[in-house]
Amino acid sequence: MATKIYIAVEAVDMRKGFEGLHGLVRDQLGQDPLSGHLFLFTNRTRTRLKALVWDGSGLWVCAKRLEKGRFHWPAAEQEARSVTMRAEELAMLVNGLDFKQTQARNWYRRPA
Repeated sequence: MATKIYIAVEAVDMRKGFEGLHGLVRDQLGQDPLSGHLFLFTNRTRTRLKALVWDGSGLWVCAKRLEKGRFHWPAAEQEARSVTMRAEELAMLVNGLDFKQTQARNWYRRPA
């Protein structure tokens, strides 16, 4: 099974650690925190992010703080609490790029 990347749309308290983020994934996003998928969270000002992922033997929590600027956080359609993204989009997001302003070229992608 391929790893999915889930982005929590609403801001969270960045003081949350393993247990707090685990609870958000389970209760608010409706996902299994031990699935091996990556879950990404941001603060209200979008200057910090945290990632939660299970590697098979334990949970990882990783954090990043921007010294300048803000992350270009995606918006959810309708009332969704999370959105999914591809690994390429994640790389652009954590490096400060706005992936919504990029254009994908037409090429064949096998339906998921």
